[in-house]
Amino acid sequence: MKITVIGTGYVGLVTGTCLAEMGNDVLCLDLDASKIKVLNDGGIPIHEPGLLDMVLRNKATKRLGFTTSIEESVAFGELQFIAVGTPPDEDGSADLQYVLSAARNIGKYMTGYKVVIDKSTVPVGTADKVRETIAAELAARGVQQEFAVVSNPEFLKEGAAVEDFMRPDRIVIGADDQRAITAMRDLYAPFIRNHDRVIVMDVRSAELTKYAANAMLATRISFMNELANLADKLGADIEQIRVGIGSDPRIGFHFLYPGCGYGGSCFPKDVQALISTADENGIGLKVLRSVEDANDDQKHVLLNKIRSRFGSDLRGMTFALWGLAFKPNTDDMRAASSRVVIEGLWEMGAVVRAYDPVAMNEARRIYGNDDRLVYADSPSGAVAGADALVIVTEWKEFRAPNFDAIKLALKHPVIFDGRNLYSPEQLRKKDFEYFAIGRR
Repeated sequence: MKITVIGTGYVGLVTGTCLAEMGNDVLCLDLDASKIKVLNDGGIPIHEPGLLDMVLRNKATKRLGFTTSIEESVAFGELQFIAVGTPPDEDGSADLQYVLSAARNIGKYMTGYKVVIDKSTVPVGTADKVRETIAAELAARGVQQEFAVVSNPEFLKEGAAVEDFMRPDRIVIGADDQRAITAMRDLYAPFIRNHDRVIVMDVRSAELTKYAANAMLATRISFMNELANLADKLGADIEQIRVGIGSDPRIGFHFLYPGCGYGGSCFPKDVQALISTADENGIGLKVLRSVEDANDDQKHVLLNKIRSRFGSDLRGMTFALWGLAFKPNTDDMRAASSRVVIEGLWEMGAVVRAYDPVAMNEARRIYGNDDRLVYADSPSGAVAGADALVIVTEWKEFRAPNFDAIKLALKHPVIFDGRNLYSPEQLRKKDFEYFAIGRR
């Protein structure tokens, strides 16, 4: 198949590359010339495990190409994936300007049948707007041309996006055009050879499914975070509680790990967008509003623990920070808890010495050369001479550190762990003060 992917962010680049990996001919469009230059020069603009090798391999076989030419991209693929950003507007609703701009360009240049696929996370009703936008462009040209609009939401986890795409647990297709449904089934057939994971539904249900999935996961996280805070007050241990409730097959263990709040490009934005959609339709999503509020509060939990231990005046103190990305295996710092911790420590007068395996450049892009943020070249470099250690991201290399060396390096043997990486008993035996999330 010949496929065009519009947008080379996480979703677009992973989608295009994985489709090329299965033997399709893929052309990726981005209007950001700097991104296309990076891709054509043999790099990628994001950090995603396994993606670079796959991009290089498929470029070498000429199955994967990159362009800034809109006209070329529209002419190339019968299947046109729209995978552009939908950033939150001021009211929390999804901003569709990039999606509708892509639709206008397709309508402006298309000359044959096209299946236009909304891969971006978009509110219910977006497919109708895309269809109307393309139809308006065709009418302005005085052209009658068949096309179909499909909703095909992504369910990719940053840090595991390639694996998720290549081995999907489900493929949702929202469409009412049989020709388009057949094309989508043919496209995804190589990914589901063991058994059919395609779920075909109406377009609006498909659009809502994506938001519903992320909202459910965000709800589980915030629920566990609130339980962990209660466990702190009651002297209970949230890790034992997690095992106790996760053993119930109706609940399961996924997304039951408490921490210092969720972030990234999906959960915060999608929860806000779903709340906004509900408000527009006169439905108050009380549970989701509480999920959002709970998560905002949770991002301050580590700061509250630091304040309780050291007070509110931290002038002259330095805190080591392990982890800048919102989760492991990515350099994404959008809505990351680390940003709340860093800025909160600054407000109290402290200096932060940070280390992250891949997100250091992203932190420099956000904060520049602010002398209150020192970039260490290793975990040990971050703790050397610091007053205490704060852990925000659960990178694997943080899971089994040399605690004796850490104790010698710190001015105070104090660890604030926002991801519950360690055993409280183990650290107590080593004479650390260990402040985790809901651990006894």
